[in-house]
Amino acid sequence: MSDFLKEESTSSSVSSSQNNQLKSAAPSLSHLNIKKVGLILRAINHKLRQEMIQFIDGRGQVTVTEIFVEMRMEQSVASQHLAILRRAGIVKTKREGKFMYYSLNLEKLQLLNLMVTDLLK
Repeated sequence: MSDFLKEESTSSSVSSSQNNQLKSAAPSLSHLNIKKVGLILRAINHKLRQEMIQFIDGRGQVTVTEIFVEMRMEQSVASQHLAILRRAGIVKTKREGKFMYYSLNLEKLQLLNLMVTDLLK
């Protein structure tokens, strides 16, 4: 009976060390980090937001007014989509007086591009 307990404790320690392989191989795969990455991917996985990203890229920096006038949408819709892109870190903001200017966070987009490219290999 004691041999049985020894085998069980040995197999559980082997199993435990195998379970810790994920922590050493991919330490960033925590629930919170995966949730953050999901937020970023969902932010750019929307046709209108992709069009907004292209529009901002073509202009360098824009105001919400330029976006809703040129893209023919309601101001509230443009603001909501910009807020999603801002929370995801895709766009950066800069205030000048009463105007808020939006520009692309190219560093974040480059990292995202590398990640997606690697995942698709």
